[in-house]
Amino acid sequence: MTILLFLIAYLIGSIPTALLVGRIAFNIDIREHGSNNPGATNTLRVLGKKAAIVVLLVDVGKGALAASLPLLLGVEINPLFTGLIAVVGHCFPIFAGFRGGKAIATTAGVLLVTNIWMFAAAYLAFFIVIYFSKYVFYGSLSVGLTLLIYSFFIPGREHELIFSIFLLLLIFLHRSNINNFIHKQEPKVNDKRLKDDRIPPKNNANRA
Repeated sequence: MTILLFLIAYLIGSIPTALLVGRIAFNIDIREHGSNNPGATNTLRVLGKKAAIVVLLVDVGKGALAASLPLLLGVEINPLFTGLIAVVGHCFPIFAGFRGGKAIATTAGVLLVTNIWMFAAAYLAFFIVIYFSKYVFYGSLSVGLTLLIYSFFIPGREHELIFSIFLLLLIFLHRSNINNFIHKQEPKVNDKRLKDDRIPPKNNANRA
C-alpha cells in the first residue's frame, strides 16, 4: 500500500500545470520561453498574472493533496513523505519528459498540510530574501536552508536528512540560475527587460 500511495503522490505531482496552461490558453511550450522553467514564476514572466495565479494555485494544491493522501486513505504514513514524493513528481514529471518546475509552489502546499509553522518560516524567508536581493532563485534557496535549520529543532534526525537532501535538490534545480548569476546574466525581479518575454494568448486577446 505504501508503494501505491507513493506512486499516486508522484503522479499527482507530475501534472504539468504550467505546460498545460501554456499549451491550452497560449498555444506555446512554456519551457521554450523566458527562463524555460515550467513553474509559476516563469508563467508570470511569459504569460502574465492570471495564468501565473492558476499555475500557482494548482501547484500548491498538488502538494497539499499528496500530503493529505495518508489521512484521506487511512494509511499510517508520514504525510511529509507523500508530499515530498509529489514535489519530486513536480520537478521530474513523467507526463512532461521529466522536465518540470523547481519545487517551491508544490512544497508550499505540502507544508501547509504537514507543518504550518515550518511553512510560515520558510516562505517568510522566501519573500524577505527576494525583497532585499531582488533575485527569485535566492529566495528559493532560502526556503531549503530555512527548512534545514528548522529541522534541527524537531525531535529525531529524519527531518534533518530529508531537508539536507531537499536543499541539495534545490541547488541542483537552480544550477542554471546560479551559473547565470556568476556570469552576471541572471535577471532581477525588477529588470525591465523581463517584459520582453511576455507573449499574447493565441486568440489575440489582451495579455493577461
